[in-house]
Amino acid sequence: MTASSIPLQSDLLPEALDISFKLVPAILVLAMLGLFLTIGFVFRVADTDNMWVAGRSIGNLENGMAIGANWMSAASYLGMAASIALAGFYGLVFVVGWTTGYFILLIFLAAQLRRFGKYTAADFVGDRFNSDTARAIAAVTTFLIGFVYAIGQAKGMALVSLYIFGDYGGLIPGLDGYQVMVVFMMTITVGYLTLSGMMGATKNQAVQYTILIIAFVAGLYAVGWTQGYSTVLPQLEYGALISQLGTEFSEPFASSSYYLWVATTFSLIVGTCGLPHVLVRFYTVESERTARWSTVWGLFFICILYWSAPAFAAFGTDLYSQNVGATYGDPGMASAASEVIVVLAAQLAELPQWFVGLVAAGGIAAAIATVAGLFIAGSSAISHDIYTNIINEDATQRQQILVGRLSIVALGVLTTLAALNPASSIAALVGYAFSLAGSVLFPMFFLGMWWENANRQGALAGMSTGLTLWSIPMINQIVPTYIGSLEAPLSTGLATWMPAIGSALITLPVVFAVTIVVSMATDEPSLETKRVVRQCHSPEPMAQQESAEDVVAADGGEDVVTDGGRAPNDAGVDGGRITDDAGVGGRTDDDNASTEE
Repeated sequence: MTASSIPLQSDLLPEALDISFKLVPAILVLAMLGLFLTIGFVFRVADTDNMWVAGRSIGNLENGMAIGANWMSAASYLGMAASIALAGFYGLVFVVGWTTGYFILLIFLAAQLRRFGKYTAADFVGDRFNSDTARAIAAVTTFLIGFVYAIGQAKGMALVSLYIFGDYGGLIPGLDGYQVMVVFMMTITVGYLTLSGMMGATKNQAVQYTILIIAFVAGLYAVGWTQGYSTVLPQLEYGALISQLGTEFSEPFASSSYYLWVATTFSLIVGTCGLPHVLVRFYTVESERTARWSTVWGLFFICILYWSAPAFAAFGTDLYSQNVGATYGDPGMASAASEVIVVLAAQLAELPQWFVGLVAAGGIAAAIATVAGLFIAGSSAISHDIYTNIINEDATQRQQILVGRLSIVALGVLTTLAALNPASSIAALVGYAFSLAGSVLFPMFFLGMWWENANRQGALAGMSTGLTLWSIPMINQIVPTYIGSLEAPLSTGLATWMPAIGSALITLPVVFAVTIVVSMATDEPSLETKRVVRQCHSPEPMAQQESAEDVVAADGGEDVVTDGGRAPNDAGVDGGRITDDAGVGGRTDDDNASTEE
């Protein structure tokens, strides 16, 4: 069924995928989308606590499921299997990188972030380094990560939706079928997020995880059993297929260099530890113990899919070779087909149409769950960190929520426009966001939490360096794809040694060094700031709504000199600020006292 004859973009047309309207899968997906909207409406928010951190009321199992859904995006559900199908051993870079990072989070950051007790990633940076400038850089980085990351999710949703709803090219004038699906799915996603905030998103993510993991694992077992690939555990038995799939699948680094594999793995690991939509999950829980256990549960839920993705890639690759054509060589499997290999495998296995629709629905649920986390993190960076903490310190909760919702809409529009003609594969698009997070935010979280002498000047120098270095390979490899007169990459040598998807291998050590050197060359942070950092490592439990700053402020301490960032001992004063230039827009506690009166 089609709306007109506008052809799909040739490079986005998955060969062999049945692109036609399917009634039962369509009903299934529309019901799922309706459920998400309903949950968002039921748990709609009216205050900032529920909007940004779900009232710090989420338990470890529910938060673990939310972490799993938040994490298992279209890049995990679709893109990871696609990379393994096309690049074989090299594709395992995503399995290794995306799981190893959680061990670092578990050991070094989860409980400590919960004890610091903020709303957003930029909140931590701004308050730990007592700097509105650092807060603004972190907020802009958060927004940029959400934008880049979400492009891959929009692409994944649209490709899978083509299988379910068919090609409606021309339904929106000038847009082909893929682009129509991008607009449709992003509209639904933005709609429920503007209603729900973090509370509704968390409730939805628990449901979305259930849907996506059932769809993925059931699809894997059904394909394995019906095609004779497996009897009990396809996650182990797929190894018998490897010798039949060619050296491109089984030989290490047959399709890429060892250096690229190492660089990408490193970027994915440290990027995991700096992603704002992951870090904010630790602010939503009841206690630091819950933060640790929710990380453990989240890793377990993630690994269920990650253990299964290589098997799905092997089954899909073999079915493609049998039914469509050679997977490798010239022409071989196109990138578009690989990106729906999970759905394509179920279709080529001749499973019932409704069942293939269930597998496809899981991909949509995965993408929507991740977009939810990204957009909540991005909107909170704009509303809470820039608007409320920098532009309008007296903003009411109604104003903050309004700005947050407008930010979600803005992110949705930008993502939709970029996803209409995406520059790279789903996994690569996500990889660029990881490199950014690993280059800019992770060093600030790690040093800020584990080295009490890291100061404002060091943080500003480090973050500026990270942003600059990350942008160089992006300009070299990605920007030219949007400019018809340029050929990517601009410099082959730079692309080889500083690839966009793995640039953190170069940028992270430089950012660490710059931050440390500048911090050592300038004044140490105040004793008050150091005490807050120490409190984050205290074994003493804290109350559900309590933060390290609250404990230190109640204990007494010295004032903190900042460039506009909120002083730790002002945690209990609405809008109270101490700056190093009170005459230029900064306010002191005395100013607040007179204002309050």
